[in-house]
Amino acid sequence: MERRMRRFRQLLSEDAAKEILLTATNGVLSLVDADGSPYGVPVSFAYDEGGHIWFHSAVKGHKIDCIGADSRCSFCVVGQDMIVPDEFTSYFRSVIVNGRVSIMSSQDEIMKGLLLLCEKYSPGIDSGSEIAKCLGHVTVLRLDIDEMTGKEAIELVRQRKEAQQ
Repeated sequence: MERRMRRFRQLLSEDAAKEILLTATNGVLSLVDADGSPYGVPVSFAYDEGGHIWFHSAVKGHKIDCIGADSRCSFCVVGQDMIVPDEFTSYFRSVIVNGRVSIMSSQDEIMKGLLLLCEKYSPGIDSGSEIAKCLGHVTVLRLDIDEMTGKEAIELVRQRKEAQQ
């Protein structure tokens, strides 16, 4: 279900939202477990600009159990959060995506996800031996994005408009 953002003037462009996904280093993956309880877990991730977000995980655990029960998810990333005490606010930029997360079984997809993660977090370092060591005890997850919404503080919107004038 697509909803219109209430404070639509604060909506980030799709390109700005994608830039946050490309540069941010962590986010919170929110899932629902088999009994309907919410579960949010901080994770590292890589965004591939093709509408996918990649994660790695242990082979077993609550996250994997939740995905098995219900693949729907939400993922939130904060790209900026500058506290401005004298204004009683923060100058933030964030992105929320909704979609479905899947456990990858294809060797090609597993390698794609792991290589994207390695390139993001260890750029320029040959990751082949590290990937080979973990293949037997790692799961690769892919979030297929259905909706993406970026938002920023109204103060940042005003600053940008003033700079354009």
